[in-house]
Amino acid sequence: KRAYKPISYVDQMAIHFSLNGNMILKDSDEGRRQKIRLSTAVGTLIHLPFLLPEKASVETSAVTSEEAEVKDEESTGDTQAAGEEETEESGTAEVAEAAEAEEPPPPRVKEQKLANQFNFIERASGTLNNPMRERACQSEPIPCKNFSTTAYQWEIYDAYVEELQKIERSKEKEKSKAQIAKREEEKKKGRKLTSLESQSDDITKISKAAKIMERMVNQNTFDDIAQDFKYFEDASDEYRDQQGTLLPLWKFQYDKTKRLAVTAISWNPKYKDLFAVGYGSYDFMKQGQGMLLLYTMKNPSFPEYVFSSESGIMCLDFHYDHPYLVAVGFYDGNVAIYNLKKATSQPSYKSSAKSGKHTEPVWQVKWQKDDMDNNLNFFSVSSDGRIVSWTLVKNELVHTDVIKLSVEGTTMQGPEGLQLQTLGCGTSFDFHKKIDYLFLVGTEEGKIYKCSKCYSSQFLDVFEAHHMAVDSVSWNPYHLKVFISCSSDWTVKIWDHTIKTPMFIYDLNSAVGDVAWSPYSSTVFAAVTTDGKAHVFDLSINKYEALCTQLVVAKKKNKITHIQFNPVYPVVIIGDERGHVTSLKLSPNLRRMPKEKKGQEVKKGPEVEIAKLDKLLNLVREPESKA
Repeated sequence: KRAYKPISYVDQMAIHFSLNGNMILKDSDEGRRQKIRLSTAVGTLIHLPFLLPEKASVETSAVTSEEAEVKDEESTGDTQAAGEEETEESGTAEVAEAAEAEEPPPPRVKEQKLANQFNFIERASGTLNNPMRERACQSEPIPCKNFSTTAYQWEIYDAYVEELQKIERSKEKEKSKAQIAKREEEKKKGRKLTSLESQSDDITKISKAAKIMERMVNQNTFDDIAQDFKYFEDASDEYRDQQGTLLPLWKFQYDKTKRLAVTAISWNPKYKDLFAVGYGSYDFMKQGQGMLLLYTMKNPSFPEYVFSSESGIMCLDFHYDHPYLVAVGFYDGNVAIYNLKKATSQPSYKSSAKSGKHTEPVWQVKWQKDDMDNNLNFFSVSSDGRIVSWTLVKNELVHTDVIKLSVEGTTMQGPEGLQLQTLGCGTSFDFHKKIDYLFLVGTEEGKIYKCSKCYSSQFLDVFEAHHMAVDSVSWNPYHLKVFISCSSDWTVKIWDHTIKTPMFIYDLNSAVGDVAWSPYSSTVFAAVTTDGKAHVFDLSINKYEALCTQLVVAKKKNKITHIQFNPVYPVVIIGDERGHVTSLKLSPNLRRMPKEKKGQEVKKGPEVEIAKLDKLLNLVREPESKA
């Protein structure tokens, strides 16, 4: 009892309603007897409740017809016989009634409650078990260093005493500074710190932790892209016959720069995942504010640093030895230096009309080695024809005009017999990697000037390079004689600076916005065109056409403006006119290294890269020498 009893067999049929029938044939003796009894007791026929009305009417009509027949028979028959039958019938009816009266009513049996058949039934249902999953993450081991020394008791004591003295001194200095600053603020403003300012102090305390958390969340969000960046190698390159592809990775965008174009891109020389992007406009009719953003590949959703400016930024450059300093050139002709260490939105140093700023947009800036007095200095080129050296002396930018781009044969006769010379419009320049004084300048007229810092009045050489403005000019990072140029006349040209004619010419069927040498090979370079395509060439594999031509920007109204190779990773970043920066990974065919031969070590280094490019140049020069 009080236990579940298993039932071997369960009847699955449930009967909701059952009724035992008590119907008797009307022609039988029992049927007639009951009919007479009912008629004598009640006088009228009672319809049973379970009969339908249609059936009841049929039965009553049948009964009346039978009674009529019986009456006819009685009238036609013998009256005596009828009398005997009546006496017999009446006698039998009386006997039956007496017997019924004598019979005691049956005792009422207690109704037994039926047990619910649906109780105590074993039922079971099977559910799907989810398969077990394992997730693992492998981290790179932290570099470790072993350090050992013998520390004596007095050395430990002296160190502790020195540390305590330093702490006390710093506390005293901070107190005195804080008191002075408070007094000055109270005198000037005469008010206490508001709740917002105190709140901002609290936020700065947790900003580093919040930044780390943000990077972790982004790494989880873009985990598939991070895996592609780190490990994915396109296996289909083996079947492509030397062709390559660009795999899109992260896309960097910021809400406030949607209507601005990417006018400059530069990688940080120390932190290989950090790059700066300058925003402005190439349309001189739609000039407005500019922005300088610094992104890291560790956090593609939001920039690390944000600086806004009144004029559009046209160019920028990181200092090699001081990677926190960024030189910037503006559309209004000013140049400035931003210090990333300082928590201010304004540049640390900026030129002005007094300090000799350019009168036209500054198209490129480049840091140079410190001067004789160890002052920081950089160069700028502008449409006003001046190439200016800016030196940081006593927290001020001092300018020196290095050279003025005068166009030959354009001297005009001014009033009172004055000779007026029109200046060329400089659009780009680049300094030689090894020869400090040597640099190239590209102009709007399509000419490239080879100049020296030592000569301010004349050029070393002039190249009739392009038919339209030279958008970019760049020395090869390995070969000392080779440089590359691109222009809006659809061409990219590779030059030897000792020869006036180009070594290679490539027509890309659209205006070329920018060109860049790769840092890992002397023969690989990439160019971007205004039709939204990126072209990657490797002269050592195919010196006639690009290994990869890929559409990066799909929209018709959008144009690509700049491209830059990452100095370490096989990644390029491309900027467009909508303010977006896209990072793409080069497939193995686009960064192919020489194959290892059995028993021989593969030679690597700048000498190998120089020899590789020299071999190509000799193939081009041979017909000329034979002629």
